[in-house]
Amino acid sequence: MLFHCAMEVRLPPDMPKAEADDIKAREKAYAQDLMRKGKWPHIWRVAGRYANISIIEAADADELHAMLSSLPLFPYMDIEVTPLARHPSAI
Repeated sequence: MLFHCAMEVRLPPDMPKAEADDIKAREKAYAQDLMRKGKWPHIWRVAGRYANISIIEAADADELHAMLSSLPLFPYMDIEVTPLARHPSAI
């Protein structure tokens, strides 16, 4: 099942740079691991914001929640999820 996930990151402005850099590095490694496994086939940056639009593949909402809540940046994210279904006009 595919999910459209709109994610916006809001790190606390007073977070020490070293801590922010560490979380971002762990986030990148975890997300790229999911990409290599085919679970996160698409990601696009939203221009001008610390945000992305992603397409994530998961068996169901429970698996998706497990993946998203394991993101190191999850505590600092607003995420909107939309389940996707195949369009009848798609080829």
